[in-house]
Amino acid sequence: MNKALDFLKQRKRRIAMSLFGVIICAVSVGVFKLAALGVDPFQSLMSGLDALIPIKFGTLYVIVNAVLLIFSLVADRHNIGIATFINLFLLGYITQFTYDFLQKVFPAPSLVFRAVCLVIGIVVICFGSALYMTADLGVSTYDAVAIVMANKWKWGKFKYIRICTDLVCVILGCVLFVASGNPVGKIPTIAGVGTIITAFFMGPLIDLFNRKIAIPLLGEEGKDKENA
Repeated sequence: MNKALDFLKQRKRRIAMSLFGVIICAVSVGVFKLAALGVDPFQSLMSGLDALIPIKFGTLYVIVNAVLLIFSLVADRHNIGIATFINLFLLGYITQFTYDFLQKVFPAPSLVFRAVCLVIGIVVICFGSALYMTADLGVSTYDAVAIVMANKWKWGKFKYIRICTDLVCVILGCVLFVASGNPVGKIPTIAGVGTIITAFFMGPLIDLFNRKIAIPLLGEEGKDKENA
């Protein structure tokens, strides 16, 4: 009986971590968009699609991730969990709401303010990612693509495949952004210094938040995971 209660308590904690992690990741993407100094690679692709396709970002995000979800279900459904669906249905709409709200509050942000937003966005997305990933209840549909290529199809090491998928996202995002009528000079707003910084600093920051906050939140199970 106690084991069953402990299991349910741990499951609720993991779900809460996944939900909160996805929510603050979504908020951070809205902050990234306000900074207009570049976003992470997948969001670069989404920004390009958003500029080209005349539907709301939240709906577009669900459509793109639904396509990637079908890929994962066909190729290897082991990466799909509760967190995958939380990410799919919530992230895009929360990002859209956050960005619209911030634009109303800060209609003409200065470069210094945008730089501060970039730093805040990076810290927040790393914190949210640590919670969401440590909860271990599935990965995002985009993350699953590289995992399938590395673990299922054996195309190479995950880190190298992820670099390739990230590059493809950035390039496609830029092409679609320009194809939508935006000048080439505005490309740094979706694939700029923020994109480079996330590439170099997200890993170490996620690891830091993982060790200091996310794993301790899991209690005894977190200790087992840390020692594994």
